[in-house]
Amino acid sequence: MRRNGMDNEHGQPAAETGPADPGSVPRVGSFRFWFATRRWEWSEEVYRMHGYRPGSVVPTTELLLSHKHPDDRDDVAARIARAVDMGESFSSRHRFIDTAGAVHNVMVVADRLYDEAGAVTGTAGFYIDLTETLAESERETLSVALPDVIEHRAVIEQAKGVLMRMYRVNAEQAFKILSWRSQETNTKLRDLAAQLIAELPTLPDAEPQTLTALDHLLLTVHTRIPDRPR
Repeated sequence: MRRNGMDNEHGQPAAETGPADPGSVPRVGSFRFWFATRRWEWSEEVYRMHGYRPGSVVPTTELLLSHKHPDDRDDVAARIARAVDMGESFSSRHRFIDTAGAVHNVMVVADRLYDEAGAVTGTAGFYIDLTETLAESERETLSVALPDVIEHRAVIEQAKGVLMRMYRVNAEQAFKILSWRSQETNTKLRDLAAQLIAELPTLPDAEPQTLTALDHLLLTVHTRIPDRPR
Protein backbone atom coordinates (compact mmCIF):
# COMPACT_ATOMS: atom_id res chain seq x y z
CA MET A 1 0.00 0.00 0.00
CA ARG A 2 1.19 3.51 -0.80
CA ARG A 3 0.82 6.10 1.99
CA ASN A 4 2.09 9.69 2.07
CA GLY A 5 4.59 9.16 -0.72
CA MET A 6 5.68 5.77 0.70
CA ASP A 7 5.45 2.60 -1.32
CA ASN A 8 5.40 -0.36 1.06
CA GLU A 9 3.47 -1.63 4.05
CA HIS A 10 6.10 -0.33 6.45
CA GLY A 11 5.78 3.20 5.08
CA GLN A 12 9.28 3.22 3.61
CA PRO A 13 10.19 5.00 0.36
CA ALA A 14 10.39 2.81 -2.70
CA ALA A 15 13.96 2.09 -3.70
CA GLU A 16 15.29 0.95 -7.04
CA THR A 17 15.36 -2.85 -7.13
CA GLY A 18 18.49 -4.91 -7.72
CA PRO A 19 22.15 -4.01 -7.25
CA ALA A 20 23.23 -0.64 -8.54
CA ASP A 21 25.46 -0.60 -11.61
CA PRO A 22 28.06 2.15 -10.98
CA GLY A 23 28.04 3.05 -14.68
CA SER A 24 24.26 3.56 -14.65
CA VAL A 25 24.10 5.86 -11.61
CA PRO A 26 23.68 9.48 -12.76
CA ARG A 27 26.67 11.72 -12.14
CA VAL A 28 24.84 15.06 -12.18
CA GLY A 29 21.31 15.98 -11.14
CA SER A 30 19.45 19.20 -10.42
CA PHE A 31 17.33 20.43 -7.52
CA ARG A 32 15.32 23.40 -6.25
CA PHE A 33 14.52 24.40 -2.69
CA TRP A 34 11.86 26.99 -1.85
CA PHE A 35 12.50 28.79 1.43
CA ALA A 36 8.97 29.86 2.39
CA THR A 37 7.44 26.39 2.06
CA ARG A 38 10.63 24.37 2.69
CA ARG A 39 9.74 22.44 -0.47
CA TRP A 40 12.39 20.49 -2.37
CA GLU A 41 12.24 19.49 -6.02
CA TRP A 42 14.56 16.75 -7.27
CA SER A 43 15.33 15.84 -10.86
CA GLU A 44 15.06 12.19 -11.85
CA GLU A 45 18.85 11.96 -11.60
CA VAL A 46 18.92 13.07 -7.94
CA TYR A 47 16.24 10.50 -7.08
CA ARG A 48 18.33 7.78 -8.70
CA MET A 49 21.53 8.97 -7.02
CA HIS A 50 19.82 8.35 -3.70
CA GLY A 51 18.48 4.98 -4.86
CA TYR A 52 14.81 5.91 -5.37
CA ARG A 53 12.54 5.57 -8.34
CA PRO A 54 11.75 9.11 -9.57
CA GLY A 55 8.65 10.45 -7.87
CA SER A 56 8.34 7.52 -5.44
CA VAL A 57 8.94 9.71 -2.39
CA VAL A 58 8.47 13.38 -1.58
CA PRO A 59 11.90 14.92 -0.89
CA THR A 60 12.00 16.79 2.42
CA THR A 61 14.76 18.24 4.53
CA GLU A 62 14.31 15.34 6.96
CA LEU A 63 14.68 12.76 4.20
CA LEU A 64 17.66 14.64 2.78
CA LEU A 65 19.44 14.69 6.14
CA SER A 66 18.63 11.03 6.84
CA HIS A 67 20.82 10.09 3.88
CA LYS A 68 23.80 12.23 4.87
CA HIS A 69 26.90 10.56 6.21
CA PRO A 70 26.82 10.83 10.03
CA ASP A 71 30.06 12.83 10.02
CA ASP A 72 28.63 15.37 7.56
CA ARG A 73 24.98 15.57 8.66
CA ASP A 74 25.30 18.42 11.17
CA ASP A 75 27.25 20.58 8.73
CA VAL A 76 24.69 20.06 5.95
CA ALA A 77 21.84 20.82 8.36
CA ALA A 78 23.57 24.06 9.39
CA ARG A 79 24.08 25.05 5.73
CA ILE A 80 20.41 24.47 4.94
CA ALA A 81 19.37 26.51 7.99
CA ARG A 82 21.72 29.31 6.99
CA ALA A 83 20.37 29.30 3.45
CA VAL A 84 16.83 29.77 4.78
CA ASP A 85 17.73 32.33 7.45
CA MET A 86 20.14 34.41 5.36
CA GLY A 87 18.63 33.93 1.90
CA GLU A 88 21.76 32.22 0.63
CA SER A 89 22.27 29.44 -1.87
CA PHE A 90 22.61 25.89 -0.55
CA SER A 91 26.10 24.76 -1.49
CA SER A 92 28.09 21.99 0.13
CA ARG A 93 30.75 19.32 -0.24
CA HIS A 94 29.63 16.20 1.63
CA ARG A 95 28.85 12.49 1.54
CA PHE A 96 25.48 10.78 1.43
CA ILE A 97 24.45 7.14 1.65
CA ASP A 98 21.99 5.74 -0.88
CA THR A 99 19.29 3.14 -0.19
CA ALA A 100 21.71 0.32 -1.05
CA GLY A 101 24.26 1.55 1.48
CA ALA A 102 26.75 2.96 -1.04
CA VAL A 103 28.55 6.17 -0.05
CA HIS A 104 28.53 9.02 -2.59
CA ASN A 105 31.04 11.86 -2.43
CA VAL A 106 29.17 14.86 -3.85
CA MET A 107 29.52 18.56 -4.38
CA VAL A 108 26.41 20.75 -4.46
CA VAL A 109 26.79 23.88 -6.56
CA ALA A 110 23.85 26.27 -6.38
CA ASP A 111 22.62 29.81 -6.91
CA ARG A 112 19.78 31.91 -5.54
CA LEU A 113 16.24 31.98 -6.97
CA TYR A 114 14.51 35.36 -7.20
CA ASP A 115 10.91 36.47 -7.67
CA GLU A 116 9.81 39.24 -10.06
CA ALA A 117 10.46 41.87 -7.39
CA GLY A 118 14.04 40.71 -6.94
CA ALA A 119 13.51 39.05 -3.54
CA VAL A 120 15.29 35.75 -2.83
CA THR A 121 12.76 32.92 -2.78
CA GLY A 122 14.97 29.84 -2.79
CA THR A 123 18.02 28.14 -4.18
CA ALA A 124 18.60 25.90 -7.20
CA GLY A 125 21.57 24.03 -8.50
CA PHE A 126 23.22 20.69 -9.10
CA TYR A 127 24.42 17.60 -7.28
CA ILE A 128 27.73 16.49 -8.81
CA ASP A 129 28.75 12.96 -7.87
CA LEU A 130 32.53 13.01 -7.46
CA THR A 131 32.81 9.34 -6.54
CA GLU A 132 35.98 8.10 -8.18
CA THR A 133 34.48 5.61 -10.66
CA LEU A 134 34.30 7.19 -14.12
CA ALA A 135 31.22 6.35 -16.18
CA GLU A 136 31.77 5.41 -19.83
CA SER A 137 30.11 8.66 -20.98
CA GLU A 138 32.65 10.62 -18.91
CA ARG A 139 35.53 8.71 -20.50
CA GLU A 140 34.15 9.63 -23.92
CA THR A 141 33.85 13.28 -22.91
CA LEU A 142 37.44 13.25 -21.66
CA SER A 143 38.62 11.68 -24.91
CA VAL A 144 36.89 14.37 -27.00
CA ALA A 145 38.25 17.20 -24.82
CA LEU A 146 41.81 15.89 -24.65
CA PRO A 147 43.25 17.77 -27.69
CA ASP A 148 41.88 21.06 -26.34
CA VAL A 149 43.31 20.27 -22.91
CA ILE A 150 46.78 19.60 -24.31
CA GLU A 151 46.80 22.76 -26.43
CA HIS A 152 45.57 25.03 -23.64
CA ARG A 153 46.97 23.20 -20.62
CA ALA A 154 48.13 26.29 -18.67
CA VAL A 155 44.80 28.06 -18.31
CA ILE A 156 42.93 24.80 -17.71
CA GLU A 157 45.41 23.84 -14.99
CA GLN A 158 44.89 27.28 -13.42
CA ALA A 159 41.13 26.80 -13.38
CA LYS A 160 41.53 23.29 -11.97
CA GLY A 161 43.76 24.67 -9.22
CA VAL A 162 41.13 27.21 -8.21
CA LEU A 163 38.42 24.56 -7.99
CA MET A 164 40.73 22.20 -6.09
CA ARG A 165 41.53 24.81 -3.47
CA MET A 166 38.08 26.32 -3.06
CA TYR A 167 35.99 23.14 -3.24
CA ARG A 168 38.54 20.80 -1.60
CA VAL A 169 38.55 18.36 -4.50
CA ASN A 170 41.39 16.52 -6.21
CA ALA A 171 42.70 17.18 -9.72
CA GLU A 172 40.52 14.56 -11.41
CA GLN A 173 37.40 15.82 -9.67
CA ALA A 174 38.20 19.44 -10.57
CA PHE A 175 38.61 18.47 -14.21
CA LYS A 176 35.34 16.55 -14.02
CA ILE A 177 33.56 19.72 -12.83
CA LEU A 178 35.03 21.82 -15.65
CA SER A 179 34.19 19.15 -18.22
CA TRP A 180 30.61 18.96 -16.95
CA ARG A 181 30.10 22.72 -17.30
CA SER A 182 31.73 22.65 -20.73
CA GLN A 183 29.43 19.89 -21.93
CA GLU A 184 26.31 21.27 -20.22
CA THR A 185 26.74 24.74 -21.74
CA ASN A 186 28.19 23.65 -25.10
CA THR A 187 31.25 25.81 -24.41
CA LYS A 188 34.86 25.00 -25.23
CA LEU A 189 36.77 23.90 -22.16
CA ARG A 190 39.59 26.38 -22.78
CA ASP A 191 37.16 29.33 -23.09
CA LEU A 192 35.32 28.35 -19.93
CA ALA A 193 38.60 28.04 -17.99
CA ALA A 194 39.96 31.34 -19.33
CA GLN A 195 36.82 33.28 -18.45
CA LEU A 196 36.73 31.72 -14.99
CA ILE A 197 40.29 32.87 -14.33
CA ALA A 198 39.57 36.33 -15.79
CA GLU A 199 36.66 36.85 -13.38
CA LEU A 200 38.37 35.61 -10.21
CA PRO A 201 39.24 39.19 -9.08
CA THR A 202 35.50 39.89 -8.79
CA LEU A 203 35.10 37.38 -5.95
CA PRO A 204 34.86 38.70 -2.38
CA ASP A 205 37.67 37.92 0.03
CA ALA A 206 35.70 36.53 2.96
CA GLU A 207 34.15 33.08 3.25
CA PRO A 208 31.41 31.88 2.98
CA GLN A 209 30.66 34.72 0.57
CA THR A 210 33.58 33.62 -1.60
CA LEU A 211 32.19 30.11 -2.13
CA THR A 212 28.70 31.46 -2.80
CA ALA A 213 30.12 33.86 -5.37
CA LEU A 214 32.26 31.09 -6.92
CA ASP A 215 29.18 28.90 -7.30
CA HIS A 216 27.41 31.75 -9.08
CA LEU A 217 30.46 32.34 -11.26
CA LEU A 218 30.77 28.67 -12.19
CA LEU A 219 27.09 28.44 -13.14
CA THR A 220 26.98 31.65 -15.19
CA VAL A 221 30.49 32.27 -16.56
CA HIS A 222 29.64 30.74 -19.96
CA THR A 223 27.20 33.60 -20.61
CA ARG A 224 29.98 36.19 -20.51
CA ILE A 225 32.61 34.57 -22.73
CA PRO A 226 33.50 37.05 -25.50
CA ASP A 227 33.53 35.94 -29.09
CA ARG A 228 36.96 34.61 -29.97
CA PRO A 229 38.35 33.43 -33.28
CA ARG A 230 38.36 29.65 -33.45
